[in-house]
Amino acid sequence: MTPRSHLIPVLAAALLLSPPQLSILQAQQINDPANLTGERVSPQSPADTLAINRGAPALQQLLLKLRTRASMMLIVAHPDDEDGGFLTFESRGQGARVALLTLTRGEGGQNLMTADFDDALGLIRTQELLAADRYMGVDQFFGTEIDFGFSKTREEAFARWTHDRVLYDAVRAVRLYRPLVLASVFVGGPTDGHGHHQVSGEISQEVFTAAADPNVFPEMIQQGLLPWAPLKVYARVPFAPVTAQGMFDYATGRTIPTRFQNYVTGQVSTSVPTPTVVIHEGDPALIAFPGHPAAPALGMEGLSYVQFARKGLALQKTQIGPNVRLPAPGRNDSGYTLIASRLCQTPGCPILSGTIGKGGVSGEGPTALPSQTPPSQEQSIFDNIDTSIQSIAPLEPDAPAVLTIGFRNLLNYIDGQIAEAQKAFSPQNIGTCAPFLREALKSLDSLINNLQSSGPAILPEIQRFNDLHELRVKQVQLNDALVLALGLTLTAHTQSMPDGWLLTSTPTRAELTITGLHPTHLHDITVTSPTGTLQQLFPNPRFADSPTITLESALVLPDDTPLTRPYFSHPDAEQPFYTLTDQTLRNAPATPAPLTAIAHFDYEGLPLELRQTFTPAAANNPVSVVPRFSVSISPAVGIDATSRPKNLPIPLAVAVTSLAQNSGSLRLEAPAHWTSTPSRATLDSLPAGTRKVFNFAVTPAPVSPSVIANDGHYRLTAIAQSGPNRYSESFRPVGYPGLTYTNLYTPATYRATAVDVTTAPNLRVAYLPGTGDSVPDFLPNLGITPTLITPADLNPTSLAKFDTVLLGVRAYSAHPDLNSAALHSFAANGGTVILQYLSGGAPATVYPYPLNLPGDPAHNVVEEAQPVTLLAPQSPILNWPNKITAADFNNWLEERGHGFAATWDPHFQPLLETHDVDQDPQKGGLLLAPVGKGAYIYCALALYRQLPEGVPGAYRLLANLLSYPKNPKAKNP
Repeated sequence: MTPRSHLIPVLAAALLLSPPQLSILQAQQINDPANLTGERVSPQSPADTLAINRGAPALQQLLLKLRTRASMMLIVAHPDDEDGGFLTFESRGQGARVALLTLTRGEGGQNLMTADFDDALGLIRTQELLAADRYMGVDQFFGTEIDFGFSKTREEAFARWTHDRVLYDAVRAVRLYRPLVLASVFVGGPTDGHGHHQVSGEISQEVFTAAADPNVFPEMIQQGLLPWAPLKVYARVPFAPVTAQGMFDYATGRTIPTRFQNYVTGQVSTSVPTPTVVIHEGDPALIAFPGHPAAPALGMEGLSYVQFARKGLALQKTQIGPNVRLPAPGRNDSGYTLIASRLCQTPGCPILSGTIGKGGVSGEGPTALPSQTPPSQEQSIFDNIDTSIQSIAPLEPDAPAVLTIGFRNLLNYIDGQIAEAQKAFSPQNIGTCAPFLREALKSLDSLINNLQSSGPAILPEIQRFNDLHELRVKQVQLNDALVLALGLTLTAHTQSMPDGWLLTSTPTRAELTITGLHPTHLHDITVTSPTGTLQQLFPNPRFADSPTITLESALVLPDDTPLTRPYFSHPDAEQPFYTLTDQTLRNAPATPAPLTAIAHFDYEGLPLELRQTFTPAAANNPVSVVPRFSVSISPAVGIDATSRPKNLPIPLAVAVTSLAQNSGSLRLEAPAHWTSTPSRATLDSLPAGTRKVFNFAVTPAPVSPSVIANDGHYRLTAIAQSGPNRYSESFRPVGYPGLTYTNLYTPATYRATAVDVTTAPNLRVAYLPGTGDSVPDFLPNLGITPTLITPADLNPTSLAKFDTVLLGVRAYSAHPDLNSAALHSFAANGGTVILQYLSGGAPATVYPYPLNLPGDPAHNVVEEAQPVTLLAPQSPILNWPNKITAADFNNWLEERGHGFAATWDPHFQPLLETHDVDQDPQKGGLLLAPVGKGAYIYCALALYRQLPEGVPGAYRLLANLLSYPKNPKAKNP
């Protein structure tokens, strides 16, 4: 008998059962459709083309991971906050299982790639981060919080998100992933940069205790998510300056008294946290297996960990642009300070006993957790933690000795087989690992089957739950390693419409190709959708006879197949968190793909599994299920101005795209006393792929002061009706070439706000776009049809036909070589130039007179509810054609503005003042300067965020700025 054959009967006897015969690769303890626990085989992303994640390099990485149970989770606020070198070092270099929890999707950030913002930008940045994750080798989690824009303080961020929501997201992620170690890039204080960062730093410490407490969110236990107690939590040492005078608060630009809080122990310190452990991210990525000398990790091209991670960071293009440079070779360290530990400070010390509660640790053992500065340096974040796979064995004091010994001995045997696989590993002949991996997986299958069927009298439920989780993770890793060693691959394509779209109840052709380099029996292929199994194929071939086979079959998605859409959305810009359509997907990066092929193999009696997402034949995007009609309305937002002549209709265009041979009708669902002409349109016999625009004239009810006083908000919906089905939204793929696209769904609604606003007649306005905003789309609400111009149009001849030139946000970032002299000349000849906010760094020649824009957060005003004082209430620009008062700044969204000027030439007149709590007065948000016969206006106010939401005061103020050339009292001295 082999050593293994002695072990299984002993362990089975201890568990008082006979081992079941079924593999449980697919078993799950909770409803986890996104496989966030990692307990099931996952399909490889179709967009993942990295060499390190395929073939020999991927097998080398898995062989490293198989011999350790080390695991960690890093918690940050936004995409690109992550310490990529740290994550790559632990995952690629140490073989740890590594997760990244990112609270937001970066919806409030910049977009240097497309004109998408808000929800659309969040979808793009999600995919960018997933692309970066593939370099770092991490599992991605997300919170439900929305990046609502720059937040200077932790208190403001918590007030918008709520503390419970953020903690719930973190507790759920930790209980799903069950990491041994937690870490954060931020410490939870002002040195973190701003409020979102501070929240992520605080929550990463609080979750250390909360995730272990069964009294915290007990409803999770009913969902199958049992408490989990990480053993350590770290935070990166502050990277903002701390001097004898205090610490620098980047968000406010002030130096404040030094103060750091430990959110686990409650301790407050005036000392700067020091590194407990230093991560050598600049080290070259080397891997050494038994019998092999240390050699560069395959697929990492001889790069260091931080260099390889930076290649992934470069894919987050919307935020950081295309010019990410690799760090120079050599030392590149990051220090992390230990916040708290459930371990004693000496090697071999047992885990603290007692009850884990919100207040810390009580009961037997030490009365308090260690301070933030331990007595000695550590070599690794896993110091004093047994990360061998043998340590998964049950260690409960009351567990039967025969169980503990048998469990540990079998794990020792499995580890030995993996060690033999490491010795046998050869990049040129990866199949040499297969026999050892097979023996390890076969033993692990038996162990899991026995343990799964044991009762609480043998092993406490929480211990069994934890052990099964870790063993299933190893089971998946072994399955994936053996699939690689055997050279098994699976591709799955469909004949779909452009962009990979599929319709329900419409036949499509599926093509699957399986390749294998060794004699492996294909048992069956199952094609699944979110609603269940669609089809099973049993070709029953052997790869020895045919190393590559291709199968074709017709597929029909049932009518109840859900549309492929984000599981998260929010109804309006005011809600700073997502509403979820499927709570079981909470924390998931995206909605799982709708079609998956699952191949089941038999390798010498051992079941194996391989999954693949269906894609179109010529693309890497997963296919998506879409509706039969896409309905959009333009414009989507408007104002009902008091200056609009009575009974003058509002023109609305409704675009209907039919993705199949459809018929039906189209109508507008309008508020009471609104009329629509026509009242209904016919959609009969629209061919598949047809897009048709229907024009409606909508006449609102008369606007009265009482309507405006009651907010005067209206909503109108376009509805396409086909049989019993209603369609009232559009969808479009958002992204850019080289990035996975996501379908963004938008309600087919027109939102109108009654606004008392007047604009000078016959204004001729030119608009020069910046790095992305939609301001020109909303100027028709003011009776203005702007002319979009390019930098080439900045010459006297082209500009002479306009009254006003409006520059988009960050115009000089988008066009560094803009002809500022031409703009100054245009103003001198009587025109008005309006420059929306700049992010700083523009040359001095941009402005007609000296103007200092620091471009730092200290000169941003982000609390949109803070009062605004008019410094020149009698100025003509604030009095014609609309009387601007402080009330025009009520109900603004997200922020007052970015890029306020710090100092300016006396020619500039500041028109208003506002500031955040504890911020110096900011008077540089709206500046007016005479230039010859005309004027130059610098506007840092976030008009571009207010106009799409129909904020009345923003329209009234912009109408005055644009009308200034015709202002009868605007006379320069």
